[in-house]
Amino acid sequence: MAVPFFLAACRSAGHGPAHAHGGESGHATSGTEPASTGESSGTRETGTSEGRFDLPAPATINDGNFATASVCAECHANSDAALAMRTAQGEPVAPYELWQGTMMANAARDPVWWAAVRAEVAATPSRQAEIEAECTRCHAPMAAIRNDLYGGVDGSLAMLLADDDRSQLGLDGVACAACHQIGTGGLGSEASYSGNPELTNVGLVYGPHANPFTMPMQHRTGFTPSHAVHTDTSAVCSGCHTLDTDALTAEGEATGAHYSEQATYLEWRNSEFSTEAPIPGPNARSCQACHMPSFDAEGQPIATRIAHNPMGFDFGMLTERSPYHAHAFVGGNTWVPVLLRDHAAALRPRATGAAFAATVAWARDQLAHATATVSVADVVRDGDLVRISVVVRTSVGHKFPSGYPARRAWLRVLVRAADGTVMFRSGATDATGRILDGDGDVLELEHVGGPFEPHHLEIDDDENVQIYEVIMADGDGAPTHRLLRADHDAKDNRLLPAGWSTAAPDQDRIAPVLGVDDPDFVGGSDRVVYEVAAPAAAGPYTVDVALVYQPLSARHLAELLEYDASEIDALADMLDGLDRAGEIVASTTAPLP
Repeated sequence: MAVPFFLAACRSAGHGPAHAHGGESGHATSGTEPASTGESSGTRETGTSEGRFDLPAPATINDGNFATASVCAECHANSDAALAMRTAQGEPVAPYELWQGTMMANAARDPVWWAAVRAEVAATPSRQAEIEAECTRCHAPMAAIRNDLYGGVDGSLAMLLADDDRSQLGLDGVACAACHQIGTGGLGSEASYSGNPELTNVGLVYGPHANPFTMPMQHRTGFTPSHAVHTDTSAVCSGCHTLDTDALTAEGEATGAHYSEQATYLEWRNSEFSTEAPIPGPNARSCQACHMPSFDAEGQPIATRIAHNPMGFDFGMLTERSPYHAHAFVGGNTWVPVLLRDHAAALRPRATGAAFAATVAWARDQLAHATATVSVADVVRDGDLVRISVVVRTSVGHKFPSGYPARRAWLRVLVRAADGTVMFRSGATDATGRILDGDGDVLELEHVGGPFEPHHLEIDDDENVQIYEVIMADGDGAPTHRLLRADHDAKDNRLLPAGWSTAAPDQDRIAPVLGVDDPDFVGGSDRVVYEVAAPAAAGPYTVDVALVYQPLSARHLAELLEYDASEIDALADMLDGLDRAGEIVASTTAPLP
């Protein structure tokens, strides 16, 4: 199947997803590809184990403060009778269609998020209210950030299950009105971090295009479109992609430590991609430029009318707007969209099967073509030993992996003799994504309470593997997988973006931990040397190298499943049907002497 249109177009620019009816990438090693059914996925079923999730079905709400995406879809979804929201080639790029299957749209229906919140509450039950209030601010912003609109009552998981207007706004996730009502108060500063963006309810909907035609939206929804240049800046993303948490004891007492759960925005500011540098460089681009690309199949900026009338026909008085950002929010999560599709009876997302298929295709193409490369830089034979230098280069504008500290990437290296005999294997996995040693046994680091893998300059044992990840540590320095126990990082050797500087601000939040003494672990790349026993008589040899990615590491999942909650049990059942071996980000094969 052909690569979806603006994936191919944006590769030359270093970023971009596909349209909502896109095909599949051929670079994934695992994951069930969602079927492009095109059917609604809100059907209720009973009598199954997934009944432990029972989220309300989507409804249409406009309370005058915020509105669900279905209100916006009336004019901002594609119509067969309109040319609006299409590329020059006729490809549909309406915001609603592209958004509906994304992680943003499903932030409050994500079963992994629900399980993670339940685990945090189970670990620190005395702080349930505070935990749920904090976690819903970014995952259910329209219902949780402005609690002053609800009598000062904080957001919670119970709130999301209530199936009232507030519940419906929350379950709409990071929807149209959430992002397009972010104001400029504290924008891109400490005041807005940790889920505190200014979310206005003054009847204005902010957008990047000048001189908006206001009457139709005012008349139909009560909201007034308003030109606001800040909507096209990375600072809009900063409030929920710069998060600190307070470390707590098991009894719920604050230790006084503050932990940087994620600092994607700050990482981007310390890279050559930052548009906020005093003199932005040639590679500078905003978050939107990569995650909401604006190019068509010919590599040209998309120019299109941004709405049609409620009857589905073009507004004659509207003119084309450019650049037009595709609301695909392409990332790297290939698991949760599949879970949402396959367990729609319990999770009840808005999206169609086709929309989830597109989201997975975008993620896989982004991972395989716009994230990183691997190469064999040097091979040296010393008697029966071969030293293989593997270089990883990253092309993203933040650490990889970035975000919540449950993700990981690692190098899989396989050396074969001329007759096919495997001489060395590091980083292979089983079907559940657990990393194995050369004999096929699960490494201790994958078991609950086990050790974690150090950062390696050299590897000469198939029980060692180069894993790029965050491992949190509590106040005593012991590894932990519970966010609210985290005092600092025991390990953070995630790949650094090009242009990284140790002199940049916010080092207390973004500095790597482990790898800092590795002269080859620098902004944009890392080099690892593998020493393999490979007698010349059995050669020539080949080496296969791959960079593999998991949106939820097998170890983090194992630690999560230790806690008792119905949503955690339900997630375990859901994951049983998913191949979790990992996604191939980059690969290469080279001959060895």
